Amino acid sequence: MSVDLIPQSSSSAVRPSFLLRRASRMTLPLLLLCAALIWIAPFLWMISSAFSTSSFSPDMASVFPRFPLTLENFREAWQSADWLHLYANTLFFAFGTFLVQLVTITTAGYVFAYHEFRGKQTLFYLLLIQMMIMPVILMVPNMMTLHQMGLLNTLTGVMMPYFASAFGVFLMRQAFLSIPKEIEEAALMEGCRWWQVVFRVLIPMSWPAILAFATVSITYHWNEYLWPLMVLNDPDKQVLTVGLVSFAMGAESGGQWGLITAGTLMVCLPLMLAFILFQKQFLKSFGFSGIK
Repeated sequence: MSVDLIPQSSSSAVRPSFLLRRASRMTLPLLLLCAALIWIAPFLWMISSAFSTSSFSPDMASVFPRFPLTLENFREAWQSADWLHLYANTLFFAFGTFLVQLVTITTAGYVFAYHEFRGKQTLFYLLLIQMMIMPVILMVPNMMTLHQMGLLNTLTGVMMPYFASAFGVFLMRQAFLSIPKEIEEAALMEGCRWWQVVFRVLIPMSWPAILAFATVSITYHWNEYLWPLMVLNDPDKQVLTVGLVSFAMGAESGGQWGLITAGTLMVCLPLMLAFILFQKQFLKSFGFSGIK
């Protein structure tokens, strides 16, 4: 009867290699964890400061809450600005722009997906080139156009440059191309008009792409600052971001960081709650539409 024994030298050589492989597998998760902590640290500090007393102290920069916790910062922030009016203006700006975009991007996406006409590819490429132009470059021409139309200092004027979206047209074109053309032809043969085909047949089959675009569009316009600041002069027509900056400049002069972070959290809270409640739908829509 023979027993196979592993030499001591061989066993000692296997152990370091095993430890090296295990360490290499742990390196990437640790690096990602460190990057995540660095990225989330300002957000944790904002929450900590919003619920802590506003005072200068050595632990002011701590990301952990400073007891006792208080809601006084939120009460003072709410009383320092007309938040209901700011929320109403921002909701009208963000969701009104999206509803108009929903009409323009679906009709344009339908034309580019199912219809053939001369110069179609050239026109589509020119449309995509708009995605490479920074919006800041077009601000002065857009303001001159709004001035000629008499729409300066109006929420409608703020919304108008965003009524068409090259990204949205591209996204809906790709979504419609994934739907067999036979479905569109069958609907036309049944007597549907083109707009009925779009809004009653194609859109219900493209909800993931629409939800993905809605997330991008509403989030972008909710956080838009520079364009509303340039167009709107009336305080009654300001949006949340412009109102927050005006409110924060006054609070910053007194070093009231708890008040500033409370106001910032009040601006971010609706989008955060929407993502928490519908995160599964958001992630599925982005995965379906191919947005990374």
